[in-house]
Amino acid sequence: MPRRLHRHYGNGHLHFITSSCYHQRPLLGTAARRNLFLKILEQVRGLTPLFERPVRGERAISYNRGSSLQIFYTTSPDANQHLYATVLGLATAAPIEAGQTQRFFVGVGAAGMQWVGYSPAPDAKATDRLDHIAFRTDDCAALRSYLVANGVKVPDSVGSLKDGSRSFRMKDPEGHEIEFVQHPKSWAEGVLKGDAVSRRMIHAGFIVHDRAAEDHFYKDILGFHLYWHGGMQPDRTDWVAMQVPDGTDWLEYMLNQPANPDLRLSGVMNHISLGVADMKQAQAKLEAHGWTPNGDEHSQMGKDGKWQLNLFDPDLTRIELMEFKPAQKPCCSDFQGPHPQGP
Repeated sequence: MPRRLHRHYGNGHLHFITSSCYHQRPLLGTAARRNLFLKILEQVRGLTPLFERPVRGERAISYNRGSSLQIFYTTSPDANQHLYATVLGLATAAPIEAGQTQRFFVGVGAAGMQWVGYSPAPDAKATDRLDHIAFRTDDCAALRSYLVANGVKVPDSVGSLKDGSRSFRMKDPEGHEIEFVQHPKSWAEGVLKGDAVSRRMIHAGFIVHDRAAEDHFYKDILGFHLYWHGGMQPDRTDWVAMQVPDGTDWLEYMLNQPANPDLRLSGVMNHISLGVADMKQAQAKLEAHGWTPNGDEHSQMGKDGKWQLNLFDPDLTRIELMEFKPAQKPCCSDFQGPHPQGP
């Protein structure tokens, strides 16, 4: 290895190239030349098959639920409709998944189509209202094959949703149901109307007991990377934010929780987060829609240095409003990835 070798790294990506220049000439000795090299390298990378980074950062939620969609269960659909359509100002849409009875659009655009869905709770006494979460991918079939090649148990084939999207579901190492969704190429983005408090879902979180097992799946196989970690105390890690490979959305591990949490605790931990640019403006819009601060529903500064405001649906599932960027230095650790932006 030659002496005085300089390595120029990217922005936290998983790979780098070590090279020596021809006749030890400083052919990459200027920023302009290095930028040109990276531009050409990116063009070549774009010609490779979709196996290196097959997942994009979109969620969906629905209680049968699904950073393309999230899905939860509900026992109070009328109160749920008021929260999402009136208080949060989200547009409603026809259900597209089996058993689903409610769907609320968060946004469309560069982040993809994002929505929250609900299904009737199969057991009103159950203490977990999360059904599943979903991530967007450009190629469901290629991703399924990639997971098979890495020893992950997946369905035998890819299915379809009512809107023409392709998808398949599987369970992660801790048994959380995960869906991967590929929107049809003919899908039109459109424009959402209304006075929504947020047009961008930025993360989802659920309880994790075995971080190493989850890291092997999300980090080692799917290519997620650390965005931030912290806890109630500076020397303790209670939350780990794992950012998707090709975006800014993240999945949050909620650590150090009991094996059998009650409905209130599981609702706090198994949550979604809607991004806002300015919390004061977001709160003003909530209040204009009839909401008033109460109990646990109020704005506060998070340990990550971002302003937050928690709402709770009728079944105690938390909908967290969060500013896209920190207002002050976070506790515990620095951010390791780019912050999300508005639509």
